[in-house]
Amino acid sequence: MIRIVTRARLTQLEDDARAAAEQAREAGEAVGRHVRELHATTDRAERADAAASEVGALLSRALEELAAAQQELLLKDIEIRRLREEVEGARREGRWLVLLLQRGEPHSIHRSQGDAHAYVATLGIPVHAWEPSDERPAAEVLWRLVPFTRDEAVNGFRSVSVPSPTGWEGAA
Repeated sequence: MIRIVTRARLTQLEDDARAAAEQAREAGEAVGRHVRELHATTDRAERADAAASEVGALLSRALEELAAAQQELLLKDIEIRRLREEVEGARREGRWLVLLLQRGEPHSIHRSQGDAHAYVATLGIPVHAWEPSDERPAAEVLWRLVPFTRDEAVNGFRSVSVPSPTGWEGAA
């Protein structure tokens, strides 16, 4: 088949070619815009991923610190309960306190013998200054401890070495 190309047909083909080139140019520009948008979106996604990783690490550390703080609070709560039970037990049992005598004169009161020794150490008194209790009068001993307790039976205090009058028959 033979085709004869006329001037009108040639003009039409040239117009069609220009239109196709224009469409190709516009399509190229659109592809360029889409590629730039894709790069920008990829960059934002990578930054968001890095930020999410950083937030994840921060959250992980915060959770570790929270767990440590909760453990510490639990231990403190256990210690508080133990101390409350000890105080309540001491109240019920009438545990004794320690009267510290210096040459037979009352000097101070302490919760335990260890507390009294520690107190005297803060005064610069050496350990060898403590003498064991014996039959000598208290005035002859530099430092002496006298344990005592609250005794409801006498509505007061008594030495731990002296038995409570509870159950004494005929006591006035």
